[in-house]
Amino acid sequence: MRGVDFGDAQTYRNMEAELRQRLQESIASGRPLTVYCGFDPTGSDLTLGHTVQMRKLRLFQDLGHDVTFLIGTFTALIGDPSDKDTARPQQTEAEVAEKARTFTQQAFKILDPARTTIQYNANWLAPLSFKDVIGLASNFTVQQFLSRDNFAKRYAAGEAIWLHEFFYALMQGYDAVATATDVQIGGTDQLFNLMAGRKLMESFGLRPQVVLTHPILVGTDGHERMGKSRGNYIAINDSPADMFGKTMSIPDHAMRNFADLVTSWHPDFIAARFAALAAGEVHPRDLKMELAREITGLFYPPADVAAAEAHFIRTIQRSELPEEMPTLVVQPGDTIIDLLERAGFSSSRSQARRDIEGGGVRVDGEVIADIQWQGQPGPAGLVLQKGKRRFIRLLPGA
Repeated sequence: MRGVDFGDAQTYRNMEAELRQRLQESIASGRPLTVYCGFDPTGSDLTLGHTVQMRKLRLFQDLGHDVTFLIGTFTALIGDPSDKDTARPQQTEAEVAEKARTFTQQAFKILDPARTTIQYNANWLAPLSFKDVIGLASNFTVQQFLSRDNFAKRYAAGEAIWLHEFFYALMQGYDAVATATDVQIGGTDQLFNLMAGRKLMESFGLRPQVVLTHPILVGTDGHERMGKSRGNYIAINDSPADMFGKTMSIPDHAMRNFADLVTSWHPDFIAARFAALAAGEVHPRDLKMELAREITGLFYPPADVAAAEAHFIRTIQRSELPEEMPTLVVQPGDTIIDLLERAGFSSSRSQARRDIEGGGVRVDGEVIADIQWQGQPGPAGLVLQKGKRRFIRLLPGA
């Protein structure tokens, strides 16, 4: 139950008791529990935010239980409204499929492949008939949905709540029915959807699942939930240098949130380190360095972590150029937008424009403000820099 939070003490006691009973039955029968968490491919990267639930899944695996990593190839078509003040943009099937392509490979950085079942909820949601959907909907009232915090706020403000947004909880609830799960993991914002799964399992004559929810990991801005659309995320596929540098960029007040949710530190160690911080016995920068080493070390070997730390000290703290950097040959007619996109520094041309307008793009230390800028590097090249951590040497073409 470490890190589990429902925002309600009675729900915590109920779920803890149910989980204890399931575990006792598992020991007596020798049958592993089935545990799952769903991940919608709204972006192509899994982030540290996703690992909060994935690490709990891995804990169940280490204790001998069976885990399903559920990819929401159907739920992602609508998009979960749980943490949104407005409706999510809907995706096409092709967009969802492309974003989900590397999810499994990324997940196995944390999960044990031998004890992981990969499922796609389009397999059981897509075949449902309209009659089936009406049957699912008959288990809930409109008042129940409007009592959700985000819907209640939008309703009170006179903002649109689209009918299809209600269907998301039905779909996620039906995932629990289709997988006949014992335990479902999720964020605290998912509690309504997970409880909908309990309700639907009962209506189908199944034993309702135990639900375990965790607080939300904030992004590198220290305030909003970590997410790719917000640009405040740390991807588990990030390079060691990027992962270390992004962790060092989080505000001091967000360090405890990261320590509690995405480290392997013991709770007593966390409490002691932050008590020392509050007492002025440790500098915030030093504790943040520890945090960056720990998080980067969850995904990379010690030598890579040490190199990432040295890179950060050299390029950020001392404002020096990295000793080595990738190169990019400048083609005739290349603008700064072309170069940012080809270097992989910006995900799109519109993002490149925003990066330039925000003053985050430099060439040989000079801020580039002109989106039509074209450089002619000499034999030694020019250094293109985005933000504080991204460098590439521009070389002349043939």
